[in-house]
Amino acid sequence: MSKGKVLMAMSGGIDSTMSAILLQEQGYELVGATYRTWDSMKESCLAKEKGCCTIDAIMEAKHMAEKLGFEHHIIDFRENFRELVIQNFIDEYMNGRTPNPCVLCNATIKWGKLIEVADQFGCDFIATGHYAQIKENKGHLYLSEAADTLKDQTYFLWRIKEEHLARTLFPLGQYTKKEVRKMAKDRGYEKLSTKTESQEICFIPNDDYRDFLRKNVEDFDQKCVPGHFVDMQGRKIGIHQGFQNYTIGQRKGLRIAFGEPRYVAGINAKKNTVKLGERDDLLASTLHAVNCQFTHVEEILEDPKVEARIRYNSPAMSAKAEIEGEKMKLIFDEPVWGVAPGQSVVLYKDGRVIGGGVVKK
Repeated sequence: MSKGKVLMAMSGGIDSTMSAILLQEQGYELVGATYRTWDSMKESCLAKEKGCCTIDAIMEAKHMAEKLGFEHHIIDFRENFRELVIQNFIDEYMNGRTPNPCVLCNATIKWGKLIEVADQFGCDFIATGHYAQIKENKGHLYLSEAADTLKDQTYFLWRIKEEHLARTLFPLGQYTKKEVRKMAKDRGYEKLSTKTESQEICFIPNDDYRDFLRKNVEDFDQKCVPGHFVDMQGRKIGIHQGFQNYTIGQRKGLRIAFGEPRYVAGINAKKNTVKLGERDDLLASTLHAVNCQFTHVEEILEDPKVEARIRYNSPAMSAKAEIEGEKMKLIFDEPVWGVAPGQSVVLYKDGRVIGGGVVKK
């Protein structure tokens, strides 16, 4: 007897494919879905294993679904993706902030539009190949860190609503990547077991956001113009090539020489200035966040001590959270380095994601 009907989001890669195999083995009925979010042909990203939106990846997903014996659909989300994710990405950079498109895509496309598709196909659940778990605590469902802490992707998933978690399956959450590769090999998928991964943003396969902006922002050359580098006191110390070319914490590519390293410490889009400082100038003891979302806000109000991650590849740092509606102030036990407006800050307790927000200037 089937455990339920699942809309399996398939990218053509090892993680989503092994997720499908595991769910089948557990007794679920699957419907495969691969969504097009970006026209890869426009950006010349037709090379194999360069992202989930290439024609090759889509066809690999379709072929695997057919091999495993369940129906597969290609869903065109390009218009929604451009409107909800790409436009936000452009707007944020053009206003001197550093966006996190994967967080927004997960909330609006994968757990937004894809939920609607699941309903259309009569599916009880949706499933992805993300490395994350879902756990219950005091009557609430929480995202929880994956068993493989090096692959854990909860940072990018913090905006998924609790009601959507109730309909979500993460088959790989309890496994390490090494174990997943071995499972694929043991089942006879030798080529799949050694498949490499793309680490780039799906619509920027060459990992050059500046080139993307140049091609996708109207009159970009008139909007991205030279301005002044300033020091921490606001004094002019050189000429930059347009604030859009810089991100907080950047050290290389400044094209200006000092006796010791300088880092981008601030960006003022209105004044077209880029502030440079020494490494310690990027240390911060507090940050403010907006557009916050919490699973059970009373838990934080009762005990404001949290662990906070200010970027995907940084460790969680101990802090105190002060919450007011959808706004939040974090006071860190020890200063954190390189807080970037536009990035997500994600809160944890005992490995559970209890909330998050977008860093404000």
